[in-house]
Amino acid sequence: MSSCNAKQNGTVTNGHPKAGHLPHNTSGRFERVKRLVVVSVVTALLSALVRNDPPAYAVCSSGDGVIYTVDETNPQVQCIVVQGGRIRDLGSLADIELRSYASSTVTNVLQAALRRKLPIHFIPEGSIVVPGLSDSHAHILEYGGVQQLPLEGTKSVEETVQRVKKFILENPDILHDKTKVITGGGWDHTSWPFGKWPTAADLDADPVIQGLLLDNAQDLLKQPKLTEGDLFRRFMVTVRDAHRHGLTSIHDAGLDPASLAFFKSQAEKGKLPIRIYGMKYFNESAEYFGDKMKPIVSDNRTGGAALYEPYDDNPSTNGFMRIESSVLYDVIPKFLRDGWQVNVHAIGDRANGIILDVFESSLKGVNVTALRPRLEHAQMMTVADMRRLGKLGVIASVQPTHAISDMWYAQDRLGPERIRNLYAFRSILDSGARLTLGSDFPVESLNPLSGFYAAITRLSPEGKSPHGPAGWFPEQRLTRKEALRGITIDPAYASFTENILGSLEVGKFADFVVLSKNIMTIPVSEILSTTVNATVIEGKVVFGKL
Repeated sequence: MSSCNAKQNGTVTNGHPKAGHLPHNTSGRFERVKRLVVVSVVTALLSALVRNDPPAYAVCSSGDGVIYTVDETNPQVQCIVVQGGRIRDLGSLADIELRSYASSTVTNVLQAALRRKLPIHFIPEGSIVVPGLSDSHAHILEYGGVQQLPLEGTKSVEETVQRVKKFILENPDILHDKTKVITGGGWDHTSWPFGKWPTAADLDADPVIQGLLLDNAQDLLKQPKLTEGDLFRRFMVTVRDAHRHGLTSIHDAGLDPASLAFFKSQAEKGKLPIRIYGMKYFNESAEYFGDKMKPIVSDNRTGGAALYEPYDDNPSTNGFMRIESSVLYDVIPKFLRDGWQVNVHAIGDRANGIILDVFESSLKGVNVTALRPRLEHAQMMTVADMRRLGKLGVIASVQPTHAISDMWYAQDRLGPERIRNLYAFRSILDSGARLTLGSDFPVESLNPLSGFYAAITRLSPEGKSPHGPAGWFPEQRLTRKEALRGITIDPAYASFTENILGSLEVGKFADFVVLSKNIMTIPVSEILSTTVNATVIEGKVVFGKL
């Protein structure tokens, strides 16, 4: 699926000609769209927090604590000074105590008084400060809906059905109204005995669940219209969990018209307590005239993804494309020519190859840095295509936790040779491409440290892999520094906000996180037990305390 950046009126603060910040007025036309189509329009829903700036303060490390700035020119500092929602100063404790943080229009006496009163928060020994964490590929409202009935960790069809049954019995309004649609998710049939889909016999044994509708087939089910109250409840569940895990920015990988309207409404009311960069789904049924659109397609999940060769476990198919190549060659150049950011969701090697072919033919003579096209997922690629990523300047938006989920059955599905090119993060990065990390929540855990851990270890949370304790294809691991960039400055670049977000530098927004342990040095086995002491957005604590 691809996505395109929305056109905006008003002053643009992030330097990209087609990206703006809500609640500035938006003039881009947003058409009705389908779920699971390729092109989504990207609009930046940033900086819509309620402004009530606290007074200036400093955050300093103590003992073996560290503040990691993710600024190559000044990677570690002892203190940061926050004023007016932005980073005002960095340096040693002695440096900041010597400098004044009052306005230049006040007297020296007042400056001295303000300097003496500057509050300083010392983080606990062993803890660290990092820039606000970002998820480059997620589904915000879907997560809030799934959390009504979480099915993560179920080990069998029977356990899954029983959990659904228990939910129904505990909710009388659902129990007594068969028209109610239950929303939940997180189950993974590959972790069940034999890794098989539930059969008709499984479902008939306890008829709570009557079947499955996958991908486009979900359109056959008439979904209930969600009210603004429904959407708000879902949103706040996601925000609660995001802040708890240190997320300050999220790239939503698929906004439909209702969710886009909801986020715009919240932004205009000053009720967006987290930064959102949204990719609006492309309308398959609309013609493209300037700011209108025409159909495009991507491939399916691993198991239906478009491959060059048939699946090892099902030689009758090599997957399929959701949109024909001719359509991609027609529409993507139009979006790029009009200055849109195009984000294409592609999984299989054939799908990724086709998209790169289209990009290569479309990007000739184009300022790639201004457009920053993205491959969402980029799961399986040929070696030649991985090299093309860097050459073309296409951003790879990947999900490391998918790798450690899929590693247990990938060889059965793809064979021992092709899986070498599956989730090949090191090869992609070494091609010169920019790599930005996400989770695809609610498909995987919302916790960004889960992705950090998966990227640097390629191990399960229990420290296991099909290739032993060194990790699944350990040569594809990222370093900790690279993984930290992948959840901070690289997502900022991928959303045209690297000048205001993604690192701790003077003038940038004061988005940062205090972690209980130093994830850059502790044994990898301790990373997943690291917790968030505080999450701060624009200088305001939204979770925990300093």
